Amino acid sequence: MPGNSQRRGAGANRTGKNAGKGTTAGSGGRVRRGLRGRGPTPKAEDRPYHKAYKDKQQREARQPKQSSGPRTPKGVGPEWVIGRNAVLEALHAGLPVRASYVAEGAEHDSRLREILSFTADHSMPMLQITRGELDRLTGGTNHQGVAIRMPEYEYAEVDDLIAAGVESPAGGLVVALDKVTDPRNLGAIIRSAAAFGAQGVLIPSRRSASMTAAAWKTSAGAAARIPVAMASNLNQSLGKLKKAGYTVVGLAGEADADIAAAPGLDGPLVLVIGSEGEGLARLTRETCDTLASIPITSQVESLNASVAASIALYEVSRVRGTGSGE
Repeated sequence: MPGNSQRRGAGANRTGKNAGKGTTAGSGGRVRRGLRGRGPTPKAEDRPYHKAYKDKQQREARQPKQSSGPRTPKGVGPEWVIGRNAVLEALHAGLPVRASYVAEGAEHDSRLREILSFTADHSMPMLQITRGELDRLTGGTNHQGVAIRMPEYEYAEVDDLIAAGVESPAGGLVVALDKVTDPRNLGAIIRSAAAFGAQGVLIPSRRSASMTAAAWKTSAGAAARIPVAMASNLNQSLGKLKKAGYTVVGLAGEADADIAAAPGLDGPLVLVIGSEGEGLARLTRETCDTLASIPITSQVESLNASVAASIALYEVSRVRGTGSGE
Protein backbone atom coordinates (compact mmCIF):
# COMPACT_ATOMS: atom_id res chain seq x y z
CA MET A 1 0.00 0.00 0.00
CA PRO A 2 1.26 3.56 -0.68
CA GLY A 3 1.01 4.45 3.00
CA ASN A 4 3.24 1.57 3.99
CA SER A 5 5.85 2.47 1.38
CA GLN A 6 5.87 6.03 2.72
CA ARG A 7 6.68 4.81 6.22
CA ARG A 8 9.48 2.58 4.98
CA GLY A 9 10.97 5.44 2.97
CA ALA A 10 10.77 7.75 5.95
CA GLY A 11 12.59 5.26 8.14
CA ALA A 12 15.34 4.81 5.54
CA ASN A 13 15.94 8.55 5.44
CA ARG A 14 16.40 8.73 9.19
CA THR A 15 19.07 6.03 9.24
CA GLY A 16 21.15 7.38 6.32
CA LYS A 17 23.64 10.21 6.30
CA ASN A 18 20.92 12.58 5.14
CA ALA A 19 18.79 11.90 8.20
CA GLY A 20 16.45 14.77 8.96
CA LYS A 21 16.59 16.13 5.41
CA GLY A 22 14.23 13.72 3.66
CA THR A 23 10.48 13.32 3.93
CA THR A 24 9.09 12.27 7.29
CA ALA A 25 6.24 9.93 8.08
CA GLY A 26 2.93 11.60 7.35
CA SER A 27 4.44 14.33 5.16
CA GLY A 28 3.11 12.79 1.96
CA GLY A 29 6.37 11.42 0.55
CA ARG A 30 6.54 11.55 -3.23
CA VAL A 31 3.10 13.14 -3.50
CA ARG A 32 4.23 16.14 -1.48
CA ARG A 33 7.26 16.71 -3.68
CA GLY A 34 4.97 16.45 -6.69
CA LEU A 35 2.64 19.07 -5.23
CA ARG A 36 5.32 21.59 -4.35
CA GLY A 37 4.55 24.89 -6.07
CA ARG A 38 1.09 23.74 -7.15
CA GLY A 39 -0.78 27.02 -6.77
CA PRO A 40 -1.65 29.25 -3.81
CA THR A 41 -2.17 27.96 -0.28
CA PRO A 42 -5.87 27.53 0.61
CA LYS A 43 -7.37 29.81 3.23
CA ALA A 44 -6.98 28.70 6.84
CA GLU A 45 -10.72 28.02 7.12
CA ASP A 46 -10.44 25.51 4.24
CA ARG A 47 -7.66 23.49 5.91
CA PRO A 48 -9.34 20.72 7.96
CA TYR A 49 -6.53 20.52 10.53
CA HIS A 50 -6.37 24.30 11.11
CA LYS A 51 -8.04 25.92 14.12
CA ALA A 52 -9.81 28.40 11.82
CA TYR A 53 -11.52 25.49 10.03
CA LYS A 54 -12.80 24.02 13.31
CA ASP A 55 -13.95 27.46 14.48
CA LYS A 56 -15.90 27.92 11.25
CA GLN A 57 -17.55 24.50 11.62
CA GLN A 58 -18.63 25.39 15.17
CA ARG A 59 -20.01 28.77 14.05
CA GLU A 60 -22.05 27.14 11.30
CA ALA A 61 -23.37 24.52 13.72
CA ARG A 62 -24.54 27.25 16.12
CA GLN A 63 -26.36 29.21 13.42
CA PRO A 64 -30.14 28.62 13.28
CA LYS A 65 -31.44 26.71 10.29
CA GLN A 66 -33.07 28.71 7.51
CA SER A 67 -36.69 29.34 8.33
CA SER A 68 -39.55 29.50 5.84
CA GLY A 69 -39.99 33.22 6.52
CA PRO A 70 -39.87 36.00 3.97
CA ARG A 71 -36.09 36.38 3.97
CA THR A 72 -34.42 34.90 0.89
CA PRO A 73 -31.26 32.89 1.67
CA LYS A 74 -28.16 34.29 -0.03
CA GLY A 75 -26.45 30.93 -0.44
CA VAL A 76 -26.51 27.23 0.30
CA GLY A 77 -23.86 24.98 1.77
CA PRO A 78 -20.70 24.21 -0.16
CA GLU A 79 -20.97 21.55 -2.84
CA TRP A 80 -18.41 18.75 -3.17
CA VAL A 81 -17.29 17.06 -6.37
CA ILE A 82 -15.53 13.76 -5.69
CA GLY A 83 -13.71 11.14 -7.73
CA ARG A 84 -11.08 11.56 -10.41
CA ASN A 85 -13.32 11.54 -13.47
CA ALA A 86 -15.91 13.82 -11.86
CA VAL A 87 -13.28 16.29 -10.64
CA LEU A 88 -11.54 16.37 -14.01
CA GLU A 89 -14.82 16.97 -15.85
CA ALA A 90 -15.82 19.68 -13.37
CA LEU A 91 -12.52 21.52 -13.82
CA HIS A 92 -12.77 21.44 -17.61
CA ALA A 93 -16.43 22.54 -17.42
CA GLY A 94 -15.38 25.70 -15.60
CA LEU A 95 -17.10 25.05 -12.28
CA PRO A 96 -16.05 27.55 -9.59
CA VAL A 97 -13.56 26.00 -7.17
CA ARG A 98 -12.88 27.17 -3.64
CA ALA A 99 -10.32 24.52 -2.75
CA SER A 100 -8.96 21.24 -4.09
CA TYR A 101 -7.95 18.32 -1.89
CA VAL A 102 -5.74 15.30 -2.58
CA ALA A 103 -5.13 12.45 -0.16
CA GLU A 104 -1.62 11.62 1.01
CA GLY A 105 -0.30 8.55 -0.77
CA ALA A 106 -2.89 8.79 -3.57
CA GLU A 107 -1.77 6.74 -6.55
CA HIS A 108 -0.69 8.95 -9.43
CA ASP A 109 -2.41 7.95 -12.66
CA SER A 110 -2.97 10.04 -15.79
CA ARG A 111 -6.17 11.55 -14.41
CA LEU A 112 -4.62 12.74 -11.15
CA ARG A 113 -1.61 14.12 -12.99
CA GLU A 114 -3.95 16.06 -15.27
CA ILE A 115 -5.89 17.36 -12.25
CA LEU A 116 -2.69 18.53 -10.56
CA SER A 117 -1.48 20.14 -13.77
CA PHE A 118 -4.82 21.90 -14.34
CA THR A 119 -5.02 23.32 -10.82
CA ALA A 120 -1.42 24.52 -11.02
CA ASP A 121 -1.90 26.15 -14.43
CA HIS A 122 -5.03 27.95 -13.21
CA SER A 123 -3.59 28.92 -9.78
CA MET A 124 -6.21 26.92 -7.89
CA PRO A 125 -5.43 26.08 -4.25
CA MET A 126 -4.46 22.43 -3.75
CA LEU A 127 -4.22 20.98 -0.25
CA GLN A 128 -2.80 17.59 0.67
CA ILE A 129 -4.53 15.95 3.64
CA THR A 130 -4.73 12.47 5.12
CA ARG A 131 -7.05 9.96 3.53
CA GLY A 132 -8.99 9.75 6.79
CA GLU A 133 -9.55 13.51 6.79
CA LEU A 134 -10.77 13.39 3.19
CA ASP A 135 -13.09 10.52 4.13
CA ARG A 136 -14.59 12.69 6.87
CA LEU A 137 -14.97 15.77 4.68
CA THR A 138 -16.72 13.86 1.90
CA GLY A 139 -18.91 11.72 4.15
CA GLY A 140 -17.06 8.47 3.60
CA THR A 141 -17.76 8.36 -0.13
CA ASN A 142 -15.46 6.75 -2.69
CA HIS A 143 -13.44 9.88 -3.45
CA GLN A 144 -10.49 8.06 -5.09
CA GLY A 145 -8.12 10.36 -3.25
CA VAL A 146 -9.26 13.66 -4.74
CA ALA A 147 -12.13 16.14 -4.27
CA ILE A 148 -12.92 19.77 -4.97
CA ARG A 149 -15.06 22.11 -2.93
CA MET A 150 -17.23 24.67 -4.66
CA PRO A 151 -18.01 28.00 -2.99
CA GLU A 152 -21.48 28.79 -1.77
CA TYR A 153 -23.62 30.06 -4.63
CA GLU A 154 -24.69 33.68 -4.19
CA TYR A 155 -28.32 33.92 -5.22
CA ALA A 156 -29.70 37.14 -6.64
CA GLU A 157 -32.85 38.88 -5.43
CA VAL A 158 -36.04 39.37 -7.44
CA ASP A 159 -35.31 43.11 -7.37
CA ASP A 160 -32.02 42.40 -9.17
CA LEU A 161 -33.90 40.70 -12.00
CA ILE A 162 -36.36 43.58 -12.23
CA ALA A 163 -33.52 46.12 -12.35
CA ALA A 164 -31.78 44.16 -15.12
CA GLY A 165 -35.02 44.03 -17.11
CA VAL A 166 -35.33 47.83 -17.10
CA GLU A 167 -32.22 48.02 -19.26
CA SER A 168 -33.50 45.46 -21.78
CA PRO A 169 -34.80 47.02 -25.04
CA ALA A 170 -37.44 44.30 -25.41
CA GLY A 171 -38.52 44.45 -21.77
CA GLY A 172 -37.44 42.10 -19.01
CA LEU A 173 -37.60 38.34 -19.45
CA VAL A 174 -37.48 36.02 -16.43
CA VAL A 175 -37.84 32.24 -16.36
CA ALA A 176 -39.48 30.96 -13.15
CA LEU A 177 -39.45 27.30 -12.15
CA ASP A 178 -42.11 25.55 -10.09
CA LYS A 179 -41.19 22.17 -8.55
CA VAL A 180 -38.39 21.46 -11.02
CA THR A 181 -36.26 19.24 -8.81
CA ASP A 182 -33.65 17.84 -11.22
CA PRO A 183 -30.48 19.98 -11.11
CA ARG A 184 -29.66 18.96 -14.68
CA ASN A 185 -32.97 20.40 -15.82
CA LEU A 186 -32.15 23.57 -13.92
CA GLY A 187 -28.74 23.81 -15.58
CA ALA A 188 -30.18 23.21 -19.04
CA ILE A 189 -32.89 25.85 -18.48
CA ILE A 190 -30.27 28.36 -17.32
CA ARG A 191 -28.36 27.71 -20.54
CA SER A 192 -31.47 28.24 -22.67
CA ALA A 193 -32.45 31.34 -20.70
CA ALA A 194 -29.03 32.86 -21.40
CA ALA A 195 -29.21 31.86 -25.06
CA PHE A 196 -32.56 33.57 -25.60
CA GLY A 197 -31.78 36.78 -23.74
CA ALA A 198 -33.46 36.30 -20.34
CA GLN A 199 -32.28 38.52 -17.49
CA GLY A 200 -32.45 35.72 -14.93
CA VAL A 201 -33.99 32.56 -13.55
CA LEU A 202 -36.21 32.41 -10.46
CA ILE A 203 -36.46 29.30 -8.29
CA PRO A 204 -38.25 28.61 -4.98
CA SER A 205 -36.20 27.74 -1.90
CA ARG A 206 -38.20 24.56 -1.24
CA ARG A 207 -39.07 21.56 -3.43
CA SER A 208 -36.71 22.77 -6.12
CA ALA A 209 -33.31 22.00 -7.55
CA SER A 210 -30.60 24.41 -6.46
CA MET A 211 -27.24 25.47 -7.85
CA THR A 212 -25.32 22.25 -7.31
CA ALA A 213 -22.30 20.99 -9.23
CA ALA A 214 -24.64 19.12 -11.59
CA ALA A 215 -26.57 22.31 -12.39
CA TRP A 216 -23.35 24.25 -12.98
CA LYS A 217 -21.99 21.57 -15.28
CA THR A 218 -25.18 21.21 -17.33
CA SER A 219 -25.40 24.98 -17.81
CA ALA A 220 -22.15 24.77 -19.81
CA GLY A 221 -20.85 28.01 -18.35
CA ALA A 222 -24.12 29.96 -18.62
CA ALA A 223 -24.53 29.92 -14.82
CA ALA A 224 -21.62 32.35 -14.64
CA ARG A 225 -23.35 34.78 -17.02
CA ILE A 226 -26.97 34.85 -15.87
CA PRO A 227 -28.22 35.34 -12.28
CA VAL A 228 -30.41 32.87 -10.44
CA ALA A 229 -32.70 34.30 -7.77
CA MET A 230 -34.14 32.19 -4.96
CA ALA A 231 -37.54 33.03 -3.47
CA SER A 232 -38.84 31.83 -0.12
CA ASN A 233 -42.34 32.21 -1.59
CA LEU A 234 -42.56 31.82 -5.37
CA ASN A 235 -46.06 33.23 -5.73
CA GLN A 236 -45.24 36.35 -3.72
CA SER A 237 -42.24 36.91 -5.97
CA LEU A 238 -44.40 36.44 -9.06
CA GLY A 239 -46.81 38.99 -7.60
CA LYS A 240 -43.93 41.41 -7.14
CA LEU A 241 -42.95 40.98 -10.78
CA LYS A 242 -46.56 41.59 -11.84
CA LYS A 243 -46.59 44.85 -9.88
CA ALA A 244 -43.43 45.81 -11.76
CA GLY A 245 -45.32 45.45 -15.05
CA TYR A 246 -44.54 41.85 -15.97
CA THR A 247 -47.03 39.50 -17.60
CA VAL A 248 -46.83 36.03 -16.04
CA VAL A 249 -47.39 33.20 -18.52
CA GLY A 250 -47.41 29.62 -17.24
CA LEU A 251 -46.88 26.54 -19.39
CA ALA A 252 -49.66 23.97 -18.99
CA GLY A 253 -50.22 21.03 -21.30
CA GLU A 254 -54.02 21.28 -21.18
CA ALA A 255 -54.18 25.03 -21.91
CA ASP A 256 -56.04 26.00 -25.09
CA ALA A 257 -53.80 28.94 -25.98
CA ASP A 258 -50.67 28.25 -28.04
CA ILE A 259 -47.54 29.73 -26.48
CA ALA A 260 -46.75 31.51 -29.75
CA ALA A 261 -50.06 33.40 -29.52
CA ALA A 262 -50.07 34.09 -25.79
CA PRO A 263 -50.63 37.75 -24.85
CA GLY A 264 -47.81 39.80 -23.40
CA LEU A 265 -44.85 38.06 -25.03
CA ASP A 266 -43.60 41.31 -26.52
CA GLY A 267 -43.31 43.10 -23.16
CA PRO A 268 -41.87 42.40 -19.70
CA LEU A 269 -42.52 38.70 -19.27
CA VAL A 270 -42.21 35.90 -16.73
CA LEU A 271 -42.33 32.43 -18.25
CA VAL A 272 -43.24 29.84 -15.60
CA ILE A 273 -42.19 26.23 -16.13
CA GLY A 274 -43.53 23.37 -14.00
CA SER A 275 -42.25 19.84 -13.50
CA GLU A 276 -42.88 17.25 -16.19
CA GLY A 277 -44.86 14.99 -13.87
CA GLU A 278 -46.96 17.43 -11.84
CA GLY A 279 -46.93 20.60 -13.91
CA LEU A 280 -47.71 23.88 -12.17
CA ALA A 281 -49.02 23.97 -8.61
CA ARG A 282 -52.59 25.24 -8.12
CA LEU A 283 -51.54 28.53 -6.49
CA THR A 284 -48.98 29.14 -9.21
CA ARG A 285 -51.65 28.62 -11.87
CA GLU A 286 -53.90 31.12 -10.12
CA THR A 287 -51.07 33.65 -9.97
CA CYS A 288 -50.39 33.41 -13.71
CA ASP A 289 -52.08 35.93 -16.00
CA THR A 290 -52.27 33.36 -18.80
CA LEU A 291 -51.76 29.64 -19.26
CA ALA A 292 -50.35 28.47 -22.57
CA SER A 293 -49.31 25.16 -24.10
CA ILE A 294 -46.85 23.80 -26.64
CA PRO A 295 -48.67 21.82 -29.37
CA ILE A 296 -47.42 18.21 -29.52
CA THR A 297 -48.77 14.99 -31.03
CA SER A 298 -50.95 12.60 -29.04
CA GLN A 299 -48.14 10.04 -29.08
CA VAL A 300 -46.38 11.91 -26.26
CA GLU A 301 -48.04 13.04 -23.03
CA SER A 302 -45.64 15.78 -22.02
CA LEU A 303 -42.22 17.30 -22.56
CA ASN A 304 -39.21 17.37 -20.29
CA ALA A 305 -39.12 20.68 -18.37
CA SER A 306 -35.88 21.87 -19.96
CA VAL A 307 -37.08 20.95 -23.46
CA ALA A 308 -40.38 22.78 -22.91
CA ALA A 309 -38.51 25.82 -21.63
CA SER A 310 -36.27 25.89 -24.70
CA ILE A 311 -39.20 25.70 -27.12
CA ALA A 312 -41.17 28.36 -25.26
CA LEU A 313 -38.15 30.68 -25.06
CA TYR A 314 -37.60 30.28 -28.79
CA GLU A 315 -41.20 31.30 -29.48
CA VAL A 316 -40.84 34.28 -27.14
CA SER A 317 -37.62 35.41 -28.84
CA ARG A 318 -39.28 35.05 -32.25
CA VAL A 319 -42.18 37.29 -31.19
CA ARG A 320 -39.83 39.81 -29.58
CA GLY A 321 -37.38 39.70 -32.48
CA THR A 322 -34.43 39.19 -30.15
CA GLY A 323 -32.89 36.10 -31.80
CA SER A 324 -30.82 33.59 -29.89
CA GLY A 325 -27.25 34.90 -30.03
CA GLU A 326 -25.58 32.45 -27.65
